[in-house]
Amino acid sequence: MSLPSCWRFPLTLVPVQTTPRFNQRYPTSSSSRRSRASVQAQLDLTVPDDGSNDNKKVKKVVVVGSGWAGLGAAHHLCNQGFDVTVLETTDTGLDDVGVHGYYYPYRNIFSLVDELEIKPFTNWTKFAQYSSEGLEVEFPVFQGLPQLPTPLGTLYYSQFVQLPLVDKLTALPLTAAVIDFDNTDTAWRKYDSITARELFKQFGCSVKLYQKVLAPLLQVGLFAPAEQCSAAATLGLLSYILAHQKDFDLVLCHGTTREKIFKPWIESMTTKGCKFEKGASVTDLLLNEETGCISEVVCGKEMFSADAVVLAVGISTLQKLVENSAVLCTREEFVKVSNLDTIDVLSVKLWLDRKVNIPNPSNACSGFDDSFGWSFFDLNAIHDDHKDSTETVLQADFYRANELLVLTDKQIVAKVTSYLSNCIKDFENATVINKEIGRFPKSSTHFFPGSYKYMIRGSTSFPNLFMAGDWIITRHGSWLQEKSYVTGLEAANRSVDYLEEGSFAKIIPVEEDEPHIQTLRSLNRSFNDIKAQLPLSSYFLQ
Repeated sequence: MSLPSCWRFPLTLVPVQTTPRFNQRYPTSSSSRRSRASVQAQLDLTVPDDGSNDNKKVKKVVVVGSGWAGLGAAHHLCNQGFDVTVLETTDTGLDDVGVHGYYYPYRNIFSLVDELEIKPFTNWTKFAQYSSEGLEVEFPVFQGLPQLPTPLGTLYYSQFVQLPLVDKLTALPLTAAVIDFDNTDTAWRKYDSITARELFKQFGCSVKLYQKVLAPLLQVGLFAPAEQCSAAATLGLLSYILAHQKDFDLVLCHGTTREKIFKPWIESMTTKGCKFEKGASVTDLLLNEETGCISEVVCGKEMFSADAVVLAVGISTLQKLVENSAVLCTREEFVKVSNLDTIDVLSVKLWLDRKVNIPNPSNACSGFDDSFGWSFFDLNAIHDDHKDSTETVLQADFYRANELLVLTDKQIVAKVTSYLSNCIKDFENATVINKEIGRFPKSSTHFFPGSYKYMIRGSTSFPNLFMAGDWIITRHGSWLQEKSYVTGLEAANRSVDYLEEGSFAKIIPVEEDEPHIQTLRSLNRSFNDIKAQLPLSSYFLQ
């Protein structure tokens, strides 16, 4: 597998007696306190050396959270010489629950892996989608096939078992909505008020296309049924993973994310002086009334002083913090987070007494129950630890699993094995000999209709407090794990900008649209500009 090479930009920092003058730097999608109007390229900070600042105090940054977002922020800040402390929360098991695949557009994550000089991923792999009626579609490795204009390649090469051509063609009008959605604030507000189901209905998708392809995709991509998903989030996800034919290709991790990626990553940061506090539960933040900045992060009886703070936590964790914090509950942006919602996830790992032939290592499933979607993974084909096992080892993850969390382990195993047998008949002849069941209530982001107006941006009303995570508003355009990591880098850049030390992280942008999509987007923007100037254009409900 060829992964993008890592971008690295050296920092030359030489102290002087006078206040340093910051040259133009490389702009990212992060907002900035300093003017960036004339920025054309990233330049190093270089000032004369007279040795007067040799004993300069190292500024402290506290990062709350140790997932993709938190580690991404800590990694860059540590490389810039800051005194970084990562407060690790107790929900680390979530790293390997939900979306297991790493898609082709994850350019920043692949760059990080190259930088760390690790090889955690499989080759590009096929994957499948099942319903209660059996196999629905197999997705090939698209980059190895002749390239067709978007979205023709995805529709043509995907091997639909039960979907007629006429139903596939009803997906084409949906391209107009994808073109209209350009990830701006205007686009989000326009589409966030309607459901994904209403969007598909408006653009003429057939019932079969909806039931067998689109609805299942959302149940495992946004973790909720289409009637409970924001149309804006849906278009954002589709724009990202279907922008090019090869973008739907994925690799899988040879073990758990924490074991194969996070562990060596953390070890690398530790050797550079980054400190990790395990099991830390943040209870409050302290405010410096004079500066209006966060001065300390409180973990029970322990306090961590900070010149800058990055909150890289999930919605439910932040909601609890806001509820208990005398500081955060005074700010409207944080109070509004209480309106956001999360999704329950159930993870079931099973050992079977015999080898079952599972055609594809990664499989998405829907149609067994309208309230939840699920996926299962052949760990014998994916994980190094199970590749030589004589038993079948698999993991099944269920999303929006409210009604499943209350079941006993025995009931859960019975339900999972029944579902697996519907997908692959050979499961009927296997017996479960061991199990691991993880219940993760309120663990994943729910992008429900109308949720956008409650979400937080990367910068906050506290000058030195920055946000990161897959639910944070960003204009980068990425989703899932890549979005979490990118927002971590953006938070690091905001910290660098605020502290006025160090250089910015190079954030690799999403690949440009194909020429015909760029042309259509340009025409669409011109049409919208003309329409906005017409009389009564804002009178009617949009």
